[in-house]
Parts: sequence; C-alpha cells; structure tokens
Amino acid sequence: MPGISQFLHGQLFQTPTLPKADLTGQTIIVTGANTGLGLEASKHFVRLGVTHLILACRSLSKGEAAKEQILASTRKTTSKIEVWPLDLCSYVSVVDFATRCNTLSRLDAVVENAGVSYNEYTRAEDNETTITINVVSTFLLALLLLPKLRESAAQFNITPRLPIVGSVVHFWAATAELTTPAQGKIFDTLNDQKSANMAGRYFISKLVVMQCIRELAARISASSAKQGSPIVIVSNVAPGWCRTDLFRHEDGGAGQRMALKVIGRSSEEGSRTLVHGAVAGKEVHGQYVSECQVKPASAFVRSKEGEELQKRIWEELMAKLEKISPGISANL
Repeated sequence: MPGISQFLHGQLFQTPTLPKADLTGQTIIVTGANTGLGLEASKHFVRLGVTHLILACRSLSKGEAAKEQILASTRKTTSKIEVWPLDLCSYVSVVDFATRCNTLSRLDAVVENAGVSYNEYTRAEDNETTITINVVSTFLLALLLLPKLRESAAQFNITPRLPIVGSVVHFWAATAELTTPAQGKIFDTLNDQKSANMAGRYFISKLVVMQCIRELAARISASSAKQGSPIVIVSNVAPGWCRTDLFRHEDGGAGQRMALKVIGRSSEEGSRTLVHGAVAGKEVHGQYVSECQVKPASAFVRSKEGEELQKRIWEELMAKLEKISPGISANL
C-alpha cells in the first residue's frame, strides 16, 4: 500500500522532537484546544512562554476546564490564556470568531487542529459534516485571518505561521471520488448522501486538505512576490497515529484498538508536530510535515493528475467561500 513504509518508519522509529522556541511576545490561536492534540499543543505553547494564547473551542465550559488543566500542568502564570467560542459546524461562528481576531494587537500563529471523523452521514451547513468542518470551515477561517496575519507581519517584522493538521491517511484516499465528478461537481458529489462513502470520508477530507494547503501556499507566495506583501507560512502538519478521541465514533474494531495500543503515540507526542508547524521556517511552506520533518506527500498529490485536481478543488472551494463571505478571494 502506497505510503505504508513511510508511515511505519515514522511511527516506529521517529518520535517527534520536543519543540524549542522562545514565544515571548507572541499571540497564538489553537482550534480544538480543549482535548487531545490541541490541548497538549497548548500546554507546550505555555511552557515556551507564549504571551497570549487563545483556546478556540466549541464548548466554552470545556475550554475553561482545559485552561485550568493547562495552568495546573505548566504552573506558569506569565501567559494570558483566553477561551473563545468557535464552532466549525457554523459559518456564522467562524466569521464572528475571525472578526473578533481583528481586535488583537498582533497574531503570530494559528494552529488549525479541530477536525472530525464520522462513519455516518450527517449534515452541517451545506455539506456533509466532515467536509464542512475539516475543509470548508477550516479554509474559511484561514482566509479570513490571512489579512490579520499579514498585518502583524508588517507591523512587527515577523513571519506568521498557519499550520493546518493533516494526516498520512491522505495516501490511502479513494481518489476516484474526486477525479470522476463532472467539472464543478466535486463538492456536490461528496455531499450526495446516496453515494457518500463514509467509511473513507475522513481519508478523502485529508486529501482535499493536503491539496488545498498546497494551492493556498502557492497563491500566498505568488501574491507576496507580485505585491510585496508579507509571507505567511502555511503547512500541513501530520501528528501520526495517536491515542486521541478523534475516532470515538468509529474505532476500527478490536484489531485496530490493539494496534493503536502497540504503536500509537500519545497526544503529547503527536502535538509536537503541531507546535513545530507554529515555529518552523519557510522550508515547511506548502509542505507535508510528519515527525517534525518535511516528507513527500502522496504520489497522487505530486502527480500531474493531482495538480489538476488541486486547482479544480480550489476553484470550487473558493466559489463556496465567496457565497459565505463575499470578497474573501481578495484576501489572497
């Protein structure tokens, strides 16, 4: 199976390195920060001295509990930690959150960690829920925050980061689900309940994320070169197979549960790659990052067919985002 050797080598022999950086003065946002990878990454940011940390959570009560856990774990009081509401099932929530971010004096990094894996078909907004959360709302937030990140870059002479959590499972996505739909019909096809392959939906969502990150990074680089606007480093950070509650809706059965116990990473170990994405240099821009290292994305992603699909998906995604937030394309 393509990618399996890369996955097993990384999972078994390449534990992500502990992040090292001085985050004094920085403001960082972590989505999905109340549990799992987001919570552990937030702990690391506080240990590294972040000045202002925003925990973006759907549940404020769970976010406040996470804040108390972070403070108890790190025993540091120098970081200002706030819990802000963000529900990726709601476009209004995403827009409101981004609008609130404009009140920040600076923004150094946004770690887009929130994501879901469902094995049953449900809907949120105008899509199947996995697509709404993992793809549409994720990139809606990214593009809405891009101006603030660039503003901070110019004002404070920094290079902001926008790591978006990906996964090795993009190697194993059934690409025909994306390549066979007619022009302009990829999202319509994915959202068709009658034909939706929910068993592989998480894989497909992470392939779409990988391709959209590559396209977003390329467009940011192009506009930066043409207009002289500051660069924002966008990366696809893969934490590996971790013992989190991501697959609480479908854990793959006894065999997969046993394998996860044997070779799975802790949430803390997996979170190190997220933190790396928030402090890494331009070498990770547009790249697939696993075990805190730039690694090749799937052969399909790097193929001519993959590049063509990448542009098709991006065009469809931008059409959706324009309907949600008219004028958002100008943020690029």
